[in-house]
Amino acid sequence: MEQEKESLFQAIQSLRRDYTQGRFDEKTAKEDPFEQFSEWFELVLKSDFIEPTAMVLSTVNKDGIPSARVVLLKKFDKRGFVFFTNYESKKGNDIEDNPNVSLLFYWDKLERQVRIIGRAEKISKEESEEYFRTRPYLSRIGAWASKQSSPLKSRFTLMREVARLTIKFPSEVPLPPFWGGYRVVPNYFEFWQGRPSRLHDRIAYILQEDGTWTKQRLYP
Repeated sequence: MEQEKESLFQAIQSLRRDYTQGRFDEKTAKEDPFEQFSEWFELVLKSDFIEPTAMVLSTVNKDGIPSARVVLLKKFDKRGFVFFTNYESKKGNDIEDNPNVSLLFYWDKLERQVRIIGRAEKISKEESEEYFRTRPYLSRIGAWASKQSSPLKSRFTLMREVARLTIKFPSEVPLPPFWGGYRVVPNYFEFWQGRPSRLHDRIAYILQEDGTWTKQRLYP
């Protein structure tokens, strides 16, 4: 058993990949980080990722304990990046205690990642309702059925609740009062492009008090 573990550790340590697909510098970087994100994201949508909108959302609770999970980006513009969830979930409770969050997009096929730091704020009920109406019927039912992050006795318990709700809402499913969107309003972006020999390109955008963004190259 110990030999198998040692072999596994050696296999992990021997994994190597050099990054050679592109470069990124201050001259090619857009002045506006949202425009830069849009340019990279357009290529992501053309690159056959299974979940092109997947992003890691990291939160910190009132005790300073971090949590990270993958959520799906549903909208972005110059106001920020929007995702949807149960407001009473673990992430919702964390954000209630501490709205400072981070997002991480990692696109291995392109050898790129984007880090975003900002504050999460609830979007309007009207915006949440607009998106909720676009979800498939059973996804809307599921939003009502799931007490997200709470202990669940069995899957049967969940499916029984789904069945009950399909009877209660046979066609129109209203927006649950505990469900909706958050918008992450950024104050920091970091664009990372993999380069050979781990000498990566990292360009940060930092929001200034006057609302403008400054660019800065970082050591890899």
